[in-house]
Amino acid sequence: MALNIVKASQPIEVKNLITCIYAPPGLGKTSMAFTSDTPILLDFDKGAHRSQFRKDTVQIGAWDEIEQITATDLEPYNTVVVDTAGRALDCLAAKLMSDNSKMKNYCGQLSLQGFGALKGGFSGWLNLLKSFGKDIILIAHMEEKQIGDELVERLDIQGGSKGEIYKVADVMGRIRIEGSGNNWRRVLDFNPSASGFGKNPAQLAVQEITHFSSSPDYFAGILASIKGELNKQSEGARKAREESERLRADLELLETEQDFVDALSQFKNAPKDHKRILNEVANGKGFQFSKDEGKFVKAAA
Repeated sequence: MALNIVKASQPIEVKNLITCIYAPPGLGKTSMAFTSDTPILLDFDKGAHRSQFRKDTVQIGAWDEIEQITATDLEPYNTVVVDTAGRALDCLAAKLMSDNSKMKNYCGQLSLQGFGALKGGFSGWLNLLKSFGKDIILIAHMEEKQIGDELVERLDIQGGSKGEIYKVADVMGRIRIEGSGNNWRRVLDFNPSASGFGKNPAQLAVQEITHFSSSPDYFAGILASIKGELNKQSEGARKAREESERLRADLELLETEQDFVDALSQFKNAPKDHKRILNEVANGKGFQFSKDEGKFVKAAA
């Protein structure tokens, strides 16, 4: 079967995202997820009732309950929220150890083989959901750890399984508090820093979180902005590449030393990339730029 190669000049449209949001308890992670586009919440933590903005929810007690999920089950929804990712991984780990004793070590925890199965099973399940055309939001609690003199924020997920969240997430942000006293506000920060993890492919600025009663589609707008920016970057790169290709084709028509002297005078204020293409074409035609003469001259044999 032939490879489906996407050319460098072709944009790659971003339709769905896996997003991880983490924060300490009580900052509105679940409520914010409910403001995404037509969400359904898979409630592994049994805490959906605490959100005053609750929408359709499935309370999950064991991995078996969602293992056979189908596209038809999720057809009315555009976003699948996993609350929390850590508890979902715990449920999968429990199933793996129950089904196969080799997945469990003598301490009753996952063995190395079990961790391999956990990683493969969880990422495979997320890819299945994504293949249904759904956005996925992974909610995680946050823990603080003292590393040297720094207080750093990490996902509160047991063992090495938290590494799977870092890897599968396209976007990762944390909810934090800025200010103090009566002058505080909640913000959503996708930027990685020395004190916290983040993935910000669209380079969004720190977002102030408004009250969801006045912004019921708050997070749907955030995800739409990220997709729009990623698709715009892809389209912009394609247009820039096409412009460079047209420029190179035009420059390949130059033949004489005078042709390149004339072209050089027109490129004084051109972008660096355009000057690079001119230099490459000139070199390919046997001309080199002379700093002493300030022009392209015929290269010595």
